[in-house]
Amino acid sequence: MDHTYAVILAGGGGTRLWPVSRRKQPKHILPLLGKATLFQSTVSRLEGLVEPGKILVVTASGQAGELNKQVPQVPEANFLNEPQPRGTAAAIGLAAWTLTRLDPQAVMLVLPSDHFIRNRDRFRQVMRLAVQVAGGGYLVTLGITPAFPSTGYGYIQHGEILPGNFETPVYRVLRFTEKPDEKKARVMLAGGDHTWNSGMFVWRAEAILTEIARQMPGLKAALDHLATAWGQPEQEAVFTSEWKQLKPETIDYGIMEKAGKVAVIPAGDLDWSDIGSWDVLFDVLSPDRDGNVVAGSGGHLPLETHNTLVFSIEKKLVVTVGVSDLLVIETGDALLVCHRDHAQQVRQVIEKLKEMGKEEYL
Repeated sequence: MDHTYAVILAGGGGTRLWPVSRRKQPKHILPLLGKATLFQSTVSRLEGLVEPGKILVVTASGQAGELNKQVPQVPEANFLNEPQPRGTAAAIGLAAWTLTRLDPQAVMLVLPSDHFIRNRDRFRQVMRLAVQVAGGGYLVTLGITPAFPSTGYGYIQHGEILPGNFETPVYRVLRFTEKPDEKKARVMLAGGDHTWNSGMFVWRAEAILTEIARQMPGLKAALDHLATAWGQPEQEAVFTSEWKQLKPETIDYGIMEKAGKVAVIPAGDLDWSDIGSWDVLFDVLSPDRDGNVVAGSGGHLPLETHNTLVFSIEKKLVVTVGVSDLLVIETGDALLVCHRDHAQQVRQVIEKLKEMGKEEYL
């Protein structure tokens, strides 16, 4: 683990968690599940695995200051600010390029900043195993055992077990499937050889840069140009110019789907959730006897109310009478009332607000 570093991706917007998650206060900055923010929880679960000086944070311009306040143990110089968000492929490429300049043998633990993982001991165990596998030149991803035929997650199909002295089975990846419809998701679950794509990856920085050079020459050229300007007066201007020209792309589409040596470690026992939409809070917070969940600073008075989430960032009492399966989210300047089955559609609100010119709510 001497050459192991963590790279935390903290630049997303969290549109499905509107109206709490906004441009200036995206979800990873907020204490959605308790006193700690999602970003703070991501850093704290690295204790005993990666020291703070070996944690890099890739974030959007303007967020680094607040994030550094939340985790002052991570050096300010370890925050990499993208001029514009260009997807996870560019963010990971930037981090890999930075790490190879620090340590040519660097191994990266790539972690989103908006995950909930209850079993931290198992998380550390899996990460150590992933580092071992990555030492063989593999791009490693963590797969979560599907609990239901989700249409909100991508899927990984695994093949044969990789040879090696591993404490738990590691499989070769056959293919990635992006968010399927429910019928296809049910077929994949029935096959027993699919896991959810957790979005957590482990690999040697040199290995991912090699794949970027092969599959994303535009990103490779941008990083090469950045290398020539780094430390020079024109550094920021070149960085901004190169990033502006990049086409936004995810690491899944840009690299993983066509990469050669890809392995998956099944990690269903992490007790993992991607905090990507309001309905997920039912899985990570404790409901009352009627299945209701209350979070935030406000209170909830339920009368004949079942399986309903109430979240308020104001100290306001929310009363619900004779309702079930609702999401009630209150922020002071906005109120969202949504059926649980439509949680994924909250992102459409953002597009509608943009069309209406309601920038103050974004």
